[in-house]
Amino acid sequence: MSSAQVDSQVVSGQKADLPLSGVRVLEIGQVIAGPFCGQLLGHFGAEVIKVEPPNVGDPLRVWRELDVDGVSPWWRSIARNKKSVTIDMRKEEGRELVRRLAANSDVLIENFKPGTLEKWGLGPGDLRRSNPDLILTRVSGYGQTGPWSSRPGYASVCEAESGFRYINGQPDPETGALFGPPIRPNISLGDSVAGLHAAFGTVLALLGRNAKRAKGQAGGQTVDVSIFESMVNLMEGVIPEYDRKGKIRGPSGSSVTGIVPTNAYPCLPSPTNPSQPSFVVIGANADSMYTRLMTAIGRADLTGPDYAQNHHRVARQAEIEDAISAYTRTRTAEEVEDVLRVASVPCGRVFSVKEVVGNPHTEARGLVEEVWVGDEQRKSGWMVKMPRVAPVLEGIDTSTRWAGPDLGQHNHEVLCGELGLSETELQKLQEQGIVGK
Repeated sequence: MSSAQVDSQVVSGQKADLPLSGVRVLEIGQVIAGPFCGQLLGHFGAEVIKVEPPNVGDPLRVWRELDVDGVSPWWRSIARNKKSVTIDMRKEEGRELVRRLAANSDVLIENFKPGTLEKWGLGPGDLRRSNPDLILTRVSGYGQTGPWSSRPGYASVCEAESGFRYINGQPDPETGALFGPPIRPNISLGDSVAGLHAAFGTVLALLGRNAKRAKGQAGGQTVDVSIFESMVNLMEGVIPEYDRKGKIRGPSGSSVTGIVPTNAYPCLPSPTNPSQPSFVVIGANADSMYTRLMTAIGRADLTGPDYAQNHHRVARQAEIEDAISAYTRTRTAEEVEDVLRVASVPCGRVFSVKEVVGNPHTEARGLVEEVWVGDEQRKSGWMVKMPRVAPVLEGIDTSTRWAGPDLGQHNHEVLCGELGLSETELQKLQEQGIVGK
């Protein structure tokens, strides 16, 4: 168990001094987008009850690397601070248990295909008959309405259709359009971005509910989040530039269109890892920074009126990039860093996860925390490192309270303790396969 679990302010697993303390969230989604929203809410104090299918659970339990118990360490991170309840929602008796849980919840998070909850009798109209203040946070590929709403919502596809993938890759040297296949980040970015939007929307809805209640109104609200729209929301000036200037922004390799210089530059391999390619990212797009950069690398000849502002440098991008690369190629990334830090030019090596976990700033900020996995008495189990959830709130301890739970670990606590089922009723539901054992 983590140190936060034995905090005197923890009551039944929940800390009483966190911003969302007292908020109950029923999470019936799976994999990434909905569960990431639930993780964020739970980390800041909400009681998150996660409903999973009996026997199999959330598919993410067995995604990617598996630990000694056959469970993904990723699961232990994304499901931290949640309570696992196993209910078969394909059966009406299971859906009735979900209705009863929703009646006593503040928020329900789901990321099923639009229309699924309505088909099951669990849509907003159904659930708000017993809980008019319920907030439904609905995450899907394309939203609850519109001609694409019925499409399967996969982050990779939505990233492509949002325009995000088009601007990631190598540009055609003649047209500037995408040359070859786009490059995707090696994470499910669209899902996580949608989860962030969902968490933000949920908190807004909770604030809005307070205002409605003050006026004597029901506080129920639907938060409609789509992966597609969340990714479009990241696209900065791409749409306004197209509208006003007719510009279709294409890919730019490792640089950024229209901002010079900011790029990843090749360096000599590090002496500690000579077989690994080494790069340093330099961002010196501010006018004064650019002058300091070029002076520091011995190319003051590329300063002055012809290079004074960003639009001047964009016109001379190839010349500038070649000069910087010529400097970095003859030095290690560490040597480049040493020189540019003295000159107050932003730069940094391209880190692998090993270097992220081991660097002193990560340690000083407490960015990576160790969380216990196993029995509460620590008679058996292990520690797993996971990123501390951001942001940092002054005076608030948001340490992980417990790792992602075993499948159905909280069946008895929630179904008997919260819904008031008797031991006999729970056993009968388990024998019928409606609740996992």
